[in-house]
Amino acid sequence: MWTIFLGEGKGTVELLMVKMRSIQRGFITLAALALVVVLAACSSDAETGSGGKLQVTATTGMIADVAREVGGAYVDVTGLMGPGVDPHLYKASQGDIRKLEQAKVIFYNGLHLEGKMTDILEKMSSSKLVTAVTETIPVEELHSGKDTGGTEYDPHVWFNVSHWMHAAEAVRDTLVEADPDHAEEYKAQAEAYLAKLEDLDTEVREKILEIPEASRVLVTAHDAFGYFGQAYGMKVMGLQGISTAAEYGAKDVSELRDYLVDNQIKAVFVESSVPAKAMEAIIAGAAQKGHTVSIGGELFSDAMGAEGTEEGTYIGMIRHNVETIVEALK
Repeated sequence: MWTIFLGEGKGTVELLMVKMRSIQRGFITLAALALVVVLAACSSDAETGSGGKLQVTATTGMIADVAREVGGAYVDVTGLMGPGVDPHLYKASQGDIRKLEQAKVIFYNGLHLEGKMTDILEKMSSSKLVTAVTETIPVEELHSGKDTGGTEYDPHVWFNVSHWMHAAEAVRDTLVEADPDHAEEYKAQAEAYLAKLEDLDTEVREKILEIPEASRVLVTAHDAFGYFGQAYGMKVMGLQGISTAAEYGAKDVSELRDYLVDNQIKAVFVESSVPAKAMEAIIAGAAQKGHTVSIGGELFSDAMGAEGTEEGTYIGMIRHNVETIVEALK
């Protein structure tokens, strides 16, 4: 509060009023500067995410997990497809589009795993960094998908751990490009994660050897494990083709049933992202022919487990699948 003594005279009052106006202008200037700083900070946060982190959006859980491992404390990762979600049939919501638009970096599988979303992602690549994590896998190592109701290539590359190492490298290179200030951190974190994947690859090979060679037959709801079978020495059969969008018929059911009976296969597997109804029909058909087939367990194929669980990570998902397969078939 200002106190003015009029007894000092007119000149003194005028001088005090001038000083007051000068101080008020100073306060206004400081407030304006503070507002500019706040707005600038908000703009920066919108681009980099909360806490100044690089905002990343990934389509599948497996890719989101790699981004978190390689990005560490410097990224804020949002995954679009959660546990039990089938990417072959997935349709992007308006909320998903907003998440993609708000991201500075987008990672997706590619090889048409995401179906119609691919068109959206390719359009967004003109305004931000959009990377298909499978793009560095040598073409000669990809499986054709045309013969099994899929697209040109089988997109389920994550079931060969060595292929997924290429995906981790693609994530690393993109993060380095998007955020060069933390390039060394991304490289170091990627190196540590790649070492874990190399150990995992060896672990899977050793575990599969516990299954008698004649019993190394993996029968699942859809043909998602082709790369797994080739890499680790298992015959793989799926009721549906590479994509769950491909329909199966009575002939497919009877042929797979007869194979189980003729080869005395004792277990089949259901998948977390595919209804179990079809596999149950095959089991019932085998029983009518005098052969008992059981469900060997649930495998994670196109989606990981719940967040916070071991199966909610890529490494944990692969370990769960292998342990489930080995226990059922050995």
